[in-house]
Amino acid sequence: MENTPEENTPQETSHREAPPPVEPTAAAQTTELTKDDKLFGMLCHLTAFACFIIPGVGMILGPLVIWLIKKNEMPFVDDQGKEALNFNITVLNASFVSFLLLAIGIGIILLPVVGIFWLIFTIIASMKANEGVYYRYPVTLRIIK
Repeated sequence: MENTPEENTPQETSHREAPPPVEPTAAAQTTELTKDDKLFGMLCHLTAFACFIIPGVGMILGPLVIWLIKKNEMPFVDDQGKEALNFNITVLNASFVSFLLLAIGIGIILLPVVGIFWLIFTIIASMKANEGVYYRYPVTLRIIK
């Protein structure tokens, strides 16, 4: 491959136009969150532990109640409530499938793995929400948008 004279000459940068300004995305825009925003965002995740009081559906009801109460007045809670609900619905589905797989023995391994995964990521999400971070759970079906 042969270099042409145009490739070897230095290009003038003074005649180039400046690139257009980049508009910030919604995720990049940061607004100062209040302590209440962070508290209720954290509660969206922590109330999933209601499943220890109401087995099965408690992990959905806890975040759902906080989200429904505060979603219109706190955008952070709206976001984190949806995220917590989506994650807990996903975990509930995974638990159900793992329970069905008990019939062939695989569920014996899968049920504890799903439970530990849920516990760890719920704690991480609540800590991040308390810091004001818009947390996203891994491997989550985004059912509620």
